[in-house]
Amino acid sequence: MQHQKLLTNNNHQFLILNIAGWGGYCLSTYVAAFYWDKPINYYWVVSIGSVLGLFISFILRPIYRAVWDASLVTRIATVIFGSYLCSLIWVVPYNLTYWELFKHGYRPEMWTGYFWGITNIFYIFICWSCLYFGIKFYQAMLEASQKALKANALAHEAQLKMLRYQLNPHFLFNTLNAISTLVLEHKGERANEMVTRLSNFLRYSLDNDPMQKVTLEQEITTLNLYLGIEKVRFEERLGLDFEIDSEAEKALIPSLILQPLVENSIKYAIAKSETGGTISLKAKVFANELLLELSDDGPGVELINGELPNSRGVGVKNTKERLRELYNSDHSFKISNVEPSGLKISIRLPYEV
Repeated sequence: MQHQKLLTNNNHQFLILNIAGWGGYCLSTYVAAFYWDKPINYYWVVSIGSVLGLFISFILRPIYRAVWDASLVTRIATVIFGSYLCSLIWVVPYNLTYWELFKHGYRPEMWTGYFWGITNIFYIFICWSCLYFGIKFYQAMLEASQKALKANALAHEAQLKMLRYQLNPHFLFNTLNAISTLVLEHKGERANEMVTRLSNFLRYSLDNDPMQKVTLEQEITTLNLYLGIEKVRFEERLGLDFEIDSEAEKALIPSLILQPLVENSIKYAIAKSETGGTISLKAKVFANELLLELSDDGPGVELINGELPNSRGVGVKNTKERLRELYNSDHSFKISNVEPSGLKISIRLPYEV
């Protein structure tokens, strides 16, 4: 962990890269000196020149930082003049060292020689400057990309939470309306039982993180809490038929993804029939995918391009949007009528455990 902090610190990165750069310059010059059979003193000159370059290049960093947000022309001019200034600072002590080791001291008549080789080191500082700006631009782009990804992730999470919590007021309104009806009909015991079951369901649903997936088995447990509320309301008019494979029970799915679909079936299939009806849920795993099939034996509905009319199925629309946010194109959600009557929703999700 400490090593990671050191490597992510900009000052440490600059120091490491700067040492590596001038070390590479020193090593490549050593190789060239060895190839041309230079005397041992020349290696001392190269070493001193590399150390000079390392320390002098520190002058450029605060200058480049100061003009980082300036115009392109200003930055180019700063690179040229800054590199030339560093070259002047570097070349004199370098050549003094060279003359002392090879030419046996200073000779006034050769003062111009102390600026010999300034063009070569100027190009080196230009390359150093280009690498500095290149790395800085890369870091800025990486930081901007990470901020964009974080912003997208936060927006994605906010959208999912909004869709998830949108269900509670919608369901709560329907349930409270049913409780109110029971009270008006002087069915206090049933109303009290419904309030108790509603409390258990809301406590369970609100305690769970809307971003966290649950197993299908847990989802069915939650669904049974909801259906317990509706059982109080509809009694024997509400029939249930669940066929869940043992492998499918382990599959991870978004929490409360089935409840709005069942609520939709109850609202449009069970409640509108004097004799009630049956809601069926089937789940199995096939080809590494979880296949869910929820159906009822109600009157069905006239679909428009495979979709429910706009005035119907708020919960269905909500569920589709949640699945789209979570899985993008890696899922399917289809609505169809069944014979002789009823509506079926088929969902295909990646099988995750």
